[in-house]
Amino acid sequence: MAMRIPREIRIRRPGTHMPQPEKPLDPSRSPEEWFGAELRLRRKAAGFKTAPPFAEKVQVSVDVILKIEKGVYRCPEDLAPKLDEVLQTGGLFTRAWAMVFGDADKRGADADIPAPRTGERTIQAHGGRILGKRDPSASTRSPDPVERRAFLALSSLAALAPLEITSLFTPAEPPPVPGRITPKEIRQLLDIADGLHGWDNAHGGGGLIGQLSANAMHWATRLLSVDCPSSLQPQFLAAVARLGLVCGASQFDVYRHDDARLAFKVAVECADEGRHWHLRAKGYSFLARQAIWIGDADDGLTQAEKGLVRSDRLTASERAMLHTARARAFGKLRNVQETLAAVGAADDAFGQRRPEDDPPWMAYYDEAQHNGDTAHALWDLAVGIDGHDPSQAGRRFQTAVRGHGPAFTRSKAMSCTKLASLVMFRGDPREGAALGHKALELGEGLTSLRAADDVRELGRFAARHPRIPEAVALRERITASLQA
Repeated sequence: MAMRIPREIRIRRPGTHMPQPEKPLDPSRSPEEWFGAELRLRRKAAGFKTAPPFAEKVQVSVDVILKIEKGVYRCPEDLAPKLDEVLQTGGLFTRAWAMVFGDADKRGADADIPAPRTGERTIQAHGGRILGKRDPSASTRSPDPVERRAFLALSSLAALAPLEITSLFTPAEPPPVPGRITPKEIRQLLDIADGLHGWDNAHGGGGLIGQLSANAMHWATRLLSVDCPSSLQPQFLAAVARLGLVCGASQFDVYRHDDARLAFKVAVECADEGRHWHLRAKGYSFLARQAIWIGDADDGLTQAEKGLVRSDRLTASERAMLHTARARAFGKLRNVQETLAAVGAADDAFGQRRPEDDPPWMAYYDEAQHNGDTAHALWDLAVGIDGHDPSQAGRRFQTAVRGHGPAFTRSKAMSCTKLASLVMFRGDPREGAALGHKALELGEGLTSLRAADDVRELGRFAARHPRIPEAVALRERITASLQA
């Protein structure tokens, strides 16, 4: 009897070919590798699972495509528009080509620029990490330089001009970036962040607010290439990180996910560089929430766990915020035990909250916010698992709706919408319809795509009750409001 060869050591017969796994790409290593990773990502998203059919479509060899994707080959200039045409990227690769390959000679020349004379140390965007050195004891810090993170943000905002705060509202010709960072630029970054934060929470991230966010983020990343006195480094990096979080949140709200993710990563990197642990935690919280929203709960869980590294440096509110993100990830994964454990950990941390310990940007994380965020995690269990008790999610949503003030219209409207959906699905549809009308009134005028999607979902729950007039009327109103 022939000996059976175990699968793991079975010998391949001559003439057969086993597919080779694609080399993992790291878009943060260099602009060229970002370009390649983005090409592979968008190629696959467009339905070209392997390189050969795509290469045939853009009329180049397979070897050229593979080498561009690996970041080891200079993409021909005339190929970039073809990539955009076939992948329907709206000109992304054409714009990025000039930054990645068109400036290659300039980057090479920059490497030959003499170092500044001794004296006050300054930030140089072409000289390694933005602070010029690394702290080997900070094991959680990213090895990638801020200027590479800044490039990622710039790549998707390349068509926008850098704007000062007074120019954000006008189409006037933008002024050049300063020759050196001063307290003036830091104040402007913080003023813009405060303004955008308030407008975004009250009105959503669309329309003019979204455009202002994009302009402001582009200006901030341009500033990262400017010399900065060592005495201003911590404040400058904190200001850029703060603005990155605010702009990223605004872009996330209207599903400009690439722009949002890059803004969050710039913020995290700047926070790492400046050792601003509170901003770092907030950045990872946003990355977690975004990943969960777009359906990647595993990545969201990873981002939340990164934020909790060295949690002894964080306030109780920040720990609660990150545990809530973990709960939302586990909820999407329908892991009941871990969801409840994470909600419990978030509640325990929130119970230790001392608002006076929190940085100013954490003032939003009050009882209403905590209850709304944890309710979202429990909502996934209540509607996704038969027999799961929906009452805890309902009570928390009620607390959130009662507690959110006018400054947080979007959060109030979204919590009310989720509560209406929960009641429509698991309770009295008539009561759910009444809550739904209240949610629509609260959300009137919002430019948030996230809020609109929640309303759309409520409409689907209402459609389950075609014989209940209140549910039918709510669905008709939702349809009309989404079409307006």
